Amino acid sequence: MKEHRHEIYGLMGEFLTPEQILHAASKARQAGYKHISAYTPFPVDGLAHAIGFPRTGVPFLTLIGGLGGGLTGFGLQYWCSVITYPLNIGGRPLNSWPAFIPVTFELTILGASIFAVIGMLALNKLPQPYHPVFNVARFAHASSDRFFLCIESRDAKFHLMETAKFLQSVQAHHVHEVSNAE
Repeated sequence: MKEHRHEIYGLMGEFLTPEQILHAASKARQAGYKHISAYTPFPVDGLAHAIGFPRTGVPFLTLIGGLGGGLTGFGLQYWCSVITYPLNIGGRPLNSWPAFIPVTFELTILGASIFAVIGMLALNKLPQPYHPVFNVARFAHASSDRFFLCIESRDAKFHLMETAKFLQSVQAHHVHEVSNAE
C-alpha cells in the first residue's frame, strides 16, 4: 500500500448539488478524514467549516501590514519635520501630529491591503499552475456545474478501496482516482 500512495494523489468524488457535497464533507470529517479538499463552481456556505478548513493568518498579516504602514508614515513625517529639517512656522510645535494624520491613515490602508493580498496569495500557495486534480478529465466541470470532494492519499485513514466505498456511500455520482503524475 505504501508504494501505491506515491502513485496517486487521492480519490475524488463528484457530486451534483451543493447540498450533496456539504453532506459528504461533513460525513468525511466525522469518519476521521483530515486531508480533504473541495472544489465548487461557486462558494457553498458552510463547506469550509465542514471540511475543517483551518483559520488563516491573513487577518494577523493585515494587522501587521497596517501597523507597519501607519508607523512608517508617521515616523517618516516626524523624522522630516522634527529631526532632519525642523522649521518653526508660526510658532507651531515641530511635532504637529494632527497634520500627520492624513498620510499616516493612507499608509496604514496601503500597508494593510498589500500585506492582505500578498499574505492571501502566499498562504493559498498561489499561483499554482499545476495541481494533480487537473489529471481527472471530468474536473473541467468544477468551474461550471459539478462539485468535487477529494480525499488525499497522505491522510492516515486513506485506503484506496475503503475510501472509494466511503465516497460511494455518501452518494458520489462518480469516484475518480487522482494520479500524482504530471
